[in-house]
Amino acid sequence: MRMGRVSRRAFAVAALSAFAMTPAASAAPGRRGGAPVSEMRGVWLATVANRDWPSKPGLSASQQRSELLTHLDTAVRNRLNTVVFQVRPTADALWPSPYEPWSQYLTGTQGKDPGWDPLGTAVEEAHARGLKLHAWFNPYRVAAHADPTRLAASHPARRNPDWVVAYGGKLFYNPGLPQVRAFVEDAMLDAVARYPVDGVHFDDYFYPYPVAGETFDDDAAYEEHGGGFPDRAAWRRDNIDRLVRETADRVKEIRPGARFGISPFGVWRNASTDPAGSDSRAGVETYDDLYADTRRWVREGWIDYIVPQLYWNIGFAAADYAKLLPWWAEVARGSSTQLYVGEALYKAGDPAQAAPWQDPAELSRHLALAKEHAPVRGHVFFGARDVAADRIGAMARVVADHYGQPAEPPR
Repeated sequence: MRMGRVSRRAFAVAALSAFAMTPAASAAPGRRGGAPVSEMRGVWLATVANRDWPSKPGLSASQQRSELLTHLDTAVRNRLNTVVFQVRPTADALWPSPYEPWSQYLTGTQGKDPGWDPLGTAVEEAHARGLKLHAWFNPYRVAAHADPTRLAASHPARRNPDWVVAYGGKLFYNPGLPQVRAFVEDAMLDAVARYPVDGVHFDDYFYPYPVAGETFDDDAAYEEHGGGFPDRAAWRRDNIDRLVRETADRVKEIRPGARFGISPFGVWRNASTDPAGSDSRAGVETYDDLYADTRRWVREGWIDYIVPQLYWNIGFAAADYAKLLPWWAEVARGSSTQLYVGEALYKAGDPAQAAPWQDPAELSRHLALAKEHAPVRGHVFFGARDVAADRIGAMARVVADHYGQPAEPPR
């Protein structure tokens, strides 16, 4: 999900005020041709490495709160209706969790109480503005470094070192251990039980992205739990399938009105690997590399919505937005899973990106193309700081061309 993740792949390399609306007005459903407008208009608000919020660790509680409310107000001004708020970025918490320490991205010190409740405030203030708030969790990432001694002394990863795998210079919980799966579910669902969140959200990180020359060491777990599977890959996919199914069931049990959705990397499999795959030549395939059978989750109806990260421009050779969009539309067609599209707003106006991303109309063309495919029910933009900055007016163009009226998220 983070900006650097896509650029690492070989294949992927103040107009807002004109559309200002009051929070009360934005909360009312719009109408198109007499019918209420119903579409997802979301934004990811990332906290890992202080990507979107807070702007830096160590701000006072009042400064953090002010920045958070500004992001919510910016969403309203852009006629968005949903904020996907990252509340567990690295096996930590942005609420007073009995399972895991306070996030270091708040105070600069993991485990240090920031003096307020970010998730509780976000839910309350989002709802006051007519916004939905989806709590975004990363299930297995423990740290962006490989030194367990840098974790808070009380961290579960330090108390249970056998749960942890060091890989690619980072620490991860081992998805192959049933006790790990049970723990991360409990830790995440604590927030769902405490707060009236409108959704529960996973991003694209399951088993870690491949690192050349390294092996994810789950030999012992595979030996103990992998019996009955044809190979390790099938066992790993089953581990992730179980996480998805169990989380879905528990969300519905704890908070029946909340929706459960996942935002995977945008390529399930290339057609050269599997005839059912997309017309793409991506260097990563979620089925084979992350052990995430995203297509199955949709077709089986295990999740309420899916937001594939189609972070490429129209015409990009290795992963063409115009080819991946209809592929995902056909996957979702006839299923009970709603399809939204993840949009790379962060690329718009970035001088390191290709020419199409220097055109303020590129993203608007994405939305126009999506309207030709009935299963597409909306879009989510990455990320919140880019909505606020809107370097070349790409978001303003989207609002002008497509968000002329407020809308409610799909029911």
